Amino acid sequence: MAAAYAAAREEALLPLLLTLPSGAVAQGSAALAPLHEAMRATGRRPSEVILVITGDIAARDRRALLTGIAGLRTVGYLVAVGEVGTSHVPLDLIADASPYALVLSPGLIERVPRDARRNAVGEAVAHMAKGMGIHVLAPQVREEAQLATLRGWGVRLAQGPLLAPPDWRPAHGRVHVPLPVPAEPRPSMIDLGPRVQEFLMPAVTLGMQATAEEVVEALGTEPSITSVVLVDEYQRPRGSVERSRFLLSIAGPYGHALHAKKPAHRLADPPRVVPKTTPAIAAMQVAGKDTARVYDDLVVVDEVGRCMGVVHVGDLIRHVADLQPTVR
Repeated sequence: MAAAYAAAREEALLPLLLTLPSGAVAQGSAALAPLHEAMRATGRRPSEVILVITGDIAARDRRALLTGIAGLRTVGYLVAVGEVGTSHVPLDLIADASPYALVLSPGLIERVPRDARRNAVGEAVAHMAKGMGIHVLAPQVREEAQLATLRGWGVRLAQGPLLAPPDWRPAHGRVHVPLPVPAEPRPSMIDLGPRVQEFLMPAVTLGMQATAEEVVEALGTEPSITSVVLVDEYQRPRGSVERSRFLLSIAGPYGHALHAKKPAHRLADPPRVVPKTTPAIAAMQVAGKDTARVYDDLVVVDEVGRCMGVVHVGDLIRHVADLQPTVR
């Protein structure tokens, strides 16, 4: 509450990160009523506030804590779990809570990158968060070497004295963000063409529970649709339905009767996923790994694995053919 009022006095329009003890969240809405009143009094919308839940979490408080987090999310707050890496936070609880962000422990950041074992812990947390579709924030960043290590883990949110002094206020203006030193390009990465995101086409997506009949309907809306991507609740691709093979299965003498009302993922293939920064030639190498699916669409994903769209392999082939004199 004090932090919320202090931000209001500074007329800070930036999103707020406010720390909450896990015990207060587990006590329910009555314990958090003063916080809600502070938000109302300062004119803050809950969607502008990230509540960072900190402290060890006892097994007996687990259900109450999850209920409290669900209540905060219903109001509109963004919820984060703090001190990850040193506090007692069960990993499966993070999966159940599905927070907006994980905030690494300052004690963990302090020993990065000099401590190889702590590096391994931080990188593992970042990898886990990416798989869950959760952002990662690194506090108390003091050195450029720490920032470079965090960038290598894929962390894109950071705070600390390296970026702004402890007494910084919004009225002081811009903060300092060191730029990464560009690495020398490796010979194998030269002339690999543009990134696949330049060839991106909108993807037709359906949930994993979609039936084969719903996929047929989606394919029937436009003849140019070559695939349907089956995604989970976080929009991460979990299956890929190729038009020709799928319709062939459905069109057989008993195909419609066998498959129409059943989940489409039974006829789906594993999605061929490429990050949005993948070069065109590297993406073609991914396409060529399975000779039976050479021309299946590639599914392009963002930093946390969410589906951004698809790329037609034929578009890559035509573009790379134009690049061949340069590549040689």
